[in-house]
Amino acid sequence: MSDRFEAYDEHDEDPDKGTGDDIEERSTPVGSSGHGGEGGSGDGTDDGDGPSDRPDQPPRIPLPRASVEDTGRPLPELDELPPPAPLVLEHQVLKSLLGAWALAACSAEETAAVEDHLGGCGSCAEEALRLRGAVGLLQRPESLDLDPGLRTRVLDSCLERRPPRIPIPKWALPYDAETARLDALLQDFGDAEWHAPVRLRWFDADEATSRRTTVAGVMAHLLSVDGLVAVALGLDDPLGEVPADAPTPAGRTEAYWRASHFPPTRSVRAPWREQSHDLVRTVSFTGGTTGKLTVPYGDFSLPLHDAMLDRAFECWVHAEDIADAVDYPYEPPSPRHLNRMIDLAARMLPAVLADRRQKGLASPAHGRHLVPAGEPGRTLRLEIEGHGGGEWLIPLDSPAATGSAEHEVAHVALDGVEFCQLAAGHVPPAEAAAGQVGDRDAIRDVLHAAASMSRM
Repeated sequence: MSDRFEAYDEHDEDPDKGTGDDIEERSTPVGSSGHGGEGGSGDGTDDGDGPSDRPDQPPRIPLPRASVEDTGRPLPELDELPPPAPLVLEHQVLKSLLGAWALAACSAEETAAVEDHLGGCGSCAEEALRLRGAVGLLQRPESLDLDPGLRTRVLDSCLERRPPRIPIPKWALPYDAETARLDALLQDFGDAEWHAPVRLRWFDADEATSRRTTVAGVMAHLLSVDGLVAVALGLDDPLGEVPADAPTPAGRTEAYWRASHFPPTRSVRAPWREQSHDLVRTVSFTGGTTGKLTVPYGDFSLPLHDAMLDRAFECWVHAEDIADAVDYPYEPPSPRHLNRMIDLAARMLPAVLADRRQKGLASPAHGRHLVPAGEPGRTLRLEIEGHGGGEWLIPLDSPAATGSAEHEVAHVALDGVEFCQLAAGHVPPAEAAAGQVGDRDAIRDVLHAAASMSRM
C-alpha cells in the first residue's frame, strides 16, 4: 500500500481519487480511527494514543469495547425492563407456525402470538390439537407396544354397548388374548427373524433341560401341541397322518419337526393362526358345555377350560422366548389373565407333589397317612405378589386334602411373573423364592414341584 502513495507527491493529482472529504476517506487505512471508527475521535485525526493514521503506518487496531458493567453506571432492574412488544402476524403466517408450535420449536414471542391466535380461531385450534396429538404419538417416552390389557378393555367397552350374540367363554379369553398378542409380534418378521435361534428350556426330573430350535420351530411346536385341544374338539389334527412316538407335547412336536422336509419357515404362521381362530370360534359356538371335555396330554389329562388356560400360558412363555431371540420387549399378560394362569398352576401342585412323592423325588409325609379327601392337612401358604397375585393354600399330604390356615407349616412369597417363570422351567427352584418361612422340606418340595410342571 505504501508504494502506491509514494508514486504520487502530495501536490500531484491522483486520477483514482476525488477531492476534499472523499480523498481523506479513501486514503484512511482499514481499521483506523477515521470517521467514527472505534478507538478514535471520529474526525480522521490522530488522538495521540495509538499509531498514526498516515498511509505509511500499519493499520490501527481498535480497542476492545467497554462492557456495561465497566462503565460504573447502575444496571437497570429486571422488573424495570419493558415487556417485549407482542408480534403481530397475519393469519397465514400463524397457521404456518402451528407445526413448529406443536413441536415446541417456536420462540417465546411466536409461541405467545400463536396461542393468542388459537383462542379466537376455531380452524387453527382444531389443527393445533390434531398436530399436538400426532407429536405425542411420535415422541412417546414409553414403549410403543400395546398394553397387554388394552385388548381386554376395548372388547369390554364394546360389549357393554352391544352384547355379542356368540360370546367367548371367560375361560377361553386368556388364550384368545395371548394368541392375538403373539400374532401381532410375528406380523413384521422377516426371514432373518424367523430363523433366529431359540432355546426351549424346561426341567426334567429336577434337571435343567433345553432344546435348540428357531422362531419358526417354536411356532411349529405351538401348532402341534395346540392340536391336542383341536382333536378333542373334533377339529383337524395339524399332524395329519404323521405318527407320533408318544401322544405327549414333546412326542407330537418331534414328529412334526421330523416330518418337515426342511426346517420350518414363516409358512407355519398361517396354519397356527387359523387353528387358534378355529379353537376360539368352536368353544364359542358350542357354549359352556365343551368346558367339561377332557384333553389328554399323554401322561395326564386336563379339563378343556384348564387346557385352554394351559395353552394360553405356554403361548405367552414361548412368545417371550421368541421376543428374546429377536431382542424385542414383551410384556406379561394382563393381571386378570395372569391370575388365572397362576391359579391353574396352584391347583395342579398337590397332584404333582403326590406324583413326585411316589417317584421318590419329594420328601415322605413324615410318617403321616394320606389325609382323607376333603379333610384339612399340612398346608403351605403360597403368596403371590404383584399384578395377578393372591394367596393359595397348598395341601401337602394328599391331592384330595383341603388346605387349611390352621395347619399351615410353611409360607412362601413370590412375584407373580417369577412364579410363572419357575413353572415354565426358566428359573431354578433354588433361586425362585423371594421369601420363605417354616418347614424347609415342604418349601423345597413345592418349589421343585412347580418347576417339574414345565415341559417342552
